[in-house]
Amino acid sequence: MDEIDFRLADGRVLHGYDSAPGATDRLAVVWHHGTPNLGTPPAPLAAASERLGIRWISFDRPGYGGSTAAPGRTVADVATDLTAVLDTLGIGSFAQLGYSGGGTYALGATALLGNRTTAVATLAAIAPYPTTTAHSTHSPGTAHSADTSASTAAAGLDWYGGMIASGVASLRAAAAGRDARMRNEEIEYDPEFTETDLAMFGGAWGWLGSVAGDKAMPNGPDGAVDDDCSYVLPWGCDPAAITAPTLLLHGTADRIIPCSHARWLAATIPTATLATHENLSHITILNQADQALHWLHTHST
Repeated sequence: MDEIDFRLADGRVLHGYDSAPGATDRLAVVWHHGTPNLGTPPAPLAAASERLGIRWISFDRPGYGGSTAAPGRTVADVATDLTAVLDTLGIGSFAQLGYSGGGTYALGATALLGNRTTAVATLAAIAPYPTTTAHSTHSPGTAHSADTSASTAAAGLDWYGGMIASGVASLRAAAAGRDARMRNEEIEYDPEFTETDLAMFGGAWGWLGSVAGDKAMPNGPDGAVDDDCSYVLPWGCDPAAITAPTLLLHGTADRIIPCSHARWLAATIPTATLATHENLSHITILNQADQALHWLHTHST
């Protein structure tokens, strides 16, 4: 595994990962990590990755790990960062896999990067926030004009419906502004894990504990705060513009990101296949990650 510090045009550093440097004969798969995690490629998928000939490309989003924070960043800004990584590594086409909020960034990058993405799969992705007015956003090194795609696209979605109390509190704080979300960091977040969720941490996906929490944010909470703020801003792109094959996996028992988000995305993305799994939650849906990786391989080669 190569760990690389990419120095971006605006002076920021993006800490990245390449599991097979220079392996042009492998399918490049971009991993978009969840909130609040590091961008290290998923170790529980290592064996399947070797069988399939996968080359993982990933990075710590701004504010996580070794990556410079970028307050005000949007989904589109993260896609711009991804483009810089891929262009530096000389990678043309690639597939994408995202977990939780990382699924949102995977979909946004797919919408923006067109035919470069061969296929995209998400596990418990977040749908766009149903804003009612146009926004103008700006983050370091990137400018976006007023964007109304999220307000149009998210019509009819009860975005908070079925969500755990801590999630509602964090995201409503983010919707009130970055300062409000930063103050919310003082309140303990309760993910309301079930017994089956907790059992997952005793298996292969206990790996999440090695990339989460203080390990992911050694310099403060910017990563998680700016993730949450980006989820309630317009994406800067339209998921309806996605043309690549898209697989949306979601558990019906997920209360961190309710399954209604996946259903809305499936109705919006023309190329989407929705795979809901009865009684799976935000953590236990990771049991379907191997399936998602095989699906990406099938639809990319």
